[in-house]
Amino acid sequence: MSNDAQAEAGTAEGQGPVEVSEDLARHLENKREELFEKFEIRDEFPPEVLEEAEARTEDVQNEIQEEVDERKDLRDLTTWTTDPIDAQDFDDALSIEERDDEYVLWVHIADVTHYVNPDTAMWDEAVERGNTVYLPGYTIHMLPPVLAETVCSLVPNEDRLAHTVEMHLDKENLGYETIEIYKSVIRSDERLTYSQAENRLEDPDADLHEENKLVYEVANRMHEQRKEDGSLVLNPSRDRAHTIIEECMLKANKAVTHELMWSRGVEAMYRVHPQPSPDEWSEALQEIQDLDGVSIPGSTWDDPRKAVNATLEEAPGRQLDKIQWAVMKVMPRAKYMNDPFGGHHALNFEIYGHFTSPIRRLSDLINHWIVYQNDVPENLIELCDRASDKQKDAEQCEREYKNFLQEVGLDPMAVNNRGIEVVDDDEAEKTL
Repeated sequence: MSNDAQAEAGTAEGQGPVEVSEDLARHLENKREELFEKFEIRDEFPPEVLEEAEARTEDVQNEIQEEVDERKDLRDLTTWTTDPIDAQDFDDALSIEERDDEYVLWVHIADVTHYVNPDTAMWDEAVERGNTVYLPGYTIHMLPPVLAETVCSLVPNEDRLAHTVEMHLDKENLGYETIEIYKSVIRSDERLTYSQAENRLEDPDADLHEENKLVYEVANRMHEQRKEDGSLVLNPSRDRAHTIIEECMLKANKAVTHELMWSRGVEAMYRVHPQPSPDEWSEALQEIQDLDGVSIPGSTWDDPRKAVNATLEEAPGRQLDKIQWAVMKVMPRAKYMNDPFGGHHALNFEIYGHFTSPIRRLSDLINHWIVYQNDVPENLIELCDRASDKQKDAEQCEREYKNFLQEVGLDPMAVNNRGIEVVDDDEAEKTL
């Protein structure tokens, strides 16, 4: 997500796609196929999965109408989505209200499990894939796009089925007073890009200005509170729109998994992040301290996460990547487990799991099912291992493909932000 703002800027400036020759396009395709084979990533969906997805997109509005009586009707609640400019599907939306003694924050997530459940071929395919894989200029989806981009996309001015996390937050400390998770019907008022959300924050006369202003004030307080509590923040210069989405999704994810663990006492797909050993942390901090122009504030050495946060805020821009890399090198991999024991070290959360991205992550899809059914799949441990392994494969595949792009003279970030256009070899030679 860190490239979204650049993607929007690039598009706004009218930069066209990165042009490549037919020959180079074939090389890229061959490399992708080689990586897909190496990491067992399926690029094509089986026909029965596509047919099933197509069938679930028919007669949508009638089906939603039939569901209204069974769900909480939130269609009159002011609701909007904020996504990258090139997003194909909008799987989360926000609503917020300030009351006398509390804030009420609603995070609405596309109700994917209404369409994809353990009795469907789409579910089996999602388990096979584990997650959506994002390569620069090329995406391998976990769910068929025909489903994700239609009935599971919270497009504006259309009724959609959602799974809503309603959080009543104490005004003083932003702690949860109550958490409700339920099926709903929503109607998004508008789809904002990140740069549009920034503009709405600036313009007092714009639609959704007050809502964005309020949610940013709450999200920014949540962000500062997380840092104070010892949550690691490796990107200190996030813009306001990204801060809103990141903090609201973290708050919703945390709310759901707290509810599952404490209120229901059920197993779920928890996200567990072990901590580095004291020696590994010392090694990372020493490497950071030795960088030119960088100094770790003395008062923060006792908590390495706070030390890194404080250093990143004061360090010269040229050293940010090196500080981040020093930390990433000693961080163990986070993994999915059926028990939250150990917590999430980087976030400094005792209990954490994923819920807000069921279109692109198996973990969220499984947790939606558990919340809805209050029942745990028999093979949950196997599913946790599967999701962890496929995430590792996806990250490694992305890394190797980016390296290959650099080897053949392409900028992965430019390809990611602007896409690729294949031109015939004569035209390609003219542009070289």
